[in-house]
Amino acid sequence: MTTSARKASRVPAVLVLEDGRTFRGRAYGAVGETLGEAVFSTGMTGYQETLTDPSYHRQVVVMTAPHIGNTGVNDEDPESKRIWVAGYVVRDPARVPSNWRSVRTLDEELTAQGVVGISGVDTRALTRHLRERGAMRVGIFSGDAVADEAAMLARVKAAPEMTGADLAAEVATTEAYTVPAIGTRRFTVAAVDLGIKGMTPHRMAERGIEVHVLPATATIEDVYAVDPDGVFFSNGPGDPATADHPVALMRGVLERSTPLFGICFGNQILGRALGFGTYKLKYGHRGINQPVQDRTTGKVEVTAHNHGFAVDAPLDAPGDTPYGRAEVSHVCLNDGVVEGLRLLDRPAFSVQYHPEAAAGPHDAAYLFDRFVSLMEGQRA
Repeated sequence: MTTSARKASRVPAVLVLEDGRTFRGRAYGAVGETLGEAVFSTGMTGYQETLTDPSYHRQVVVMTAPHIGNTGVNDEDPESKRIWVAGYVVRDPARVPSNWRSVRTLDEELTAQGVVGISGVDTRALTRHLRERGAMRVGIFSGDAVADEAAMLARVKAAPEMTGADLAAEVATTEAYTVPAIGTRRFTVAAVDLGIKGMTPHRMAERGIEVHVLPATATIEDVYAVDPDGVFFSNGPGDPATADHPVALMRGVLERSTPLFGICFGNQILGRALGFGTYKLKYGHRGINQPVQDRTTGKVEVTAHNHGFAVDAPLDAPGDTPYGRAEVSHVCLNDGVVEGLRLLDRPAFSVQYHPEAAAGPHDAAYLFDRFVSLMEGQRA
């Protein structure tokens, strides 16, 4: 632990929830103030991928695993160029990391990127509170930012809510770029970046796909300018009810019957494009140990999730949409939430979770192969 990290670890910090409950601990990472939506992640590993997942933009992440930072930080595992979480909450941060790939400590990385965190918090009690009361706005205050509780609570209540937040364009690339196929190029895919993770185009590249990553503001002309064999809509942050442009863009792709694959936010966009509604979950699904059943095969997968909204679609039978019949293809075994959609009359499907497995289990890797099969079928 560096001298600055040791000093920060002795600075008092306060976490204030919008319902007035407070937790006291010590500063972890940068010292100051941060505001966001309090959510919890159940993953025991993969904290570096969690921190750099753009879908966590404007969220203060509570880690349910008590020991965080054990393996330090490296330069190979980030899913984007920066940490996106608004704040970080841990119980027992590692004093000394131990991993052959580590190049610095987690608290050093948080400090360098200005991420305000808190340690020494009873994260079990905090998580149970969020499960009972639901995800809510929160503030972390340390150093000179600490004030009387009424003043800090007022700051929290003045922060914007996640419902109604339009955030995809804030995290997406502003310039198109290409991820070349690994080996022989078999297909070309236009990937609409709504908050894409770096491993996702890599998983497609491994399958011989050249991926053209496009900004969230891309037009239908931009998509088809790359002459795609398929179109991909990525994960991302915010309320899908605000994503009118991506919904209109996806409808343009569906009208052309181009093979389509969406994950996470992309699943919600497909739901809206088909005419289904979306809604905010009480506390969401976040972590790399969420059980999902693929209803087309009966297989149960352990999967990586990060979503606070879900699609409201009928579970009992296929429904009619402007683009043919659609069915719920995947469902969460914890709470019955829709975790995937599939069109029966056009080549399009989506899932609500992260099959790129960074970090996380590899149970859902077959979904990229399913996308390849759609493109092969369309070409044939």
